[in-house]
Amino acid sequence: MYRFALKPRWLLSHLLVLVLVVVMVSAGLWQLRRLADKRDFNALVRARSDVAAAPVSEVLPASAGFTDAEDVVFRAVTASGAYLADEQVAVRNRTFEGKAGSWLLTPLLLDDGSAVVVNRGWVPLQAGLEIQPEWAPPEGRVRVEGLLVATQTRGRFGTTDPADGRLDTLARADVGRIQRQVDQDLVPAVLQLDTQEPAQPGDFPVAVGPPELSEGPHLNYAGQWFIFTTIALVGYPLILRRVARNRAADEERADEDGDGAPGGRDGDGDGDPAGPDARVAAAADA
Repeated sequence: MYRFALKPRWLLSHLLVLVLVVVMVSAGLWQLRRLADKRDFNALVRARSDVAAAPVSEVLPASAGFTDAEDVVFRAVTASGAYLADEQVAVRNRTFEGKAGSWLLTPLLLDDGSAVVVNRGWVPLQAGLEIQPEWAPPEGRVRVEGLLVATQTRGRFGTTDPADGRLDTLARADVGRIQRQVDQDLVPAVLQLDTQEPAQPGDFPVAVGPPELSEGPHLNYAGQWFIFTTIALVGYPLILRRVARNRAADEERADEDGDGAPGGRDGDGDGDPAGPDARVAAAADA
């Protein structure tokens, strides 16, 4: 009944379905791993951000390395000093509530002579990325508080900033690149501003805020992949069964059509073997 399933065309079909099942199961498991990573990230952010804010020079001094920053990112820190407005750079292609714009990164000179790069927030996109005068940081001494976040580096893909020269805009919040054009030693992380005294005049920049701690759509995506897998595992055997039954029915009808005899009135061999023409000829001779 299922001998047809061993033909090359059907063997190729079996292989294709098997590959699809493996791919879909792998995709579902990958989404579950992404979910686990997201939950671990959320737990880390909550645990570190719940620690009381401390001066940034105590949590991560400028003498530390970028690897040291990994142990303290998402810690709440404070910093006091004066903004180095002339050293400010903009990070291109940042969105806020669906609108295009930039981040303003401004080094803050600390009392010990080092500086920390402060992400003062988002500003809307202007022609030629022009920074408006009213977006300038407050003059004089300020006190800021926010979360330490890791410096951003280029991955496998993405825009590359020129290695030399002074840049007014960057593709990412890269403290290492900013260090090349700033005389002060920089803290190897970015202080993502939450509050500032005195406050920024005007509506911009808008504070970026803490990272989102939702679990994302990974669980739903994993469920979808496993549903597709179940459909394939249940549906494909049903297709094979239906094809087998249709083939068996076709063979049965073919056998019934081939059982009749060539002569006889009833088609079963029991009628007059001579046929009607032979009887007419015999009557004429009589």
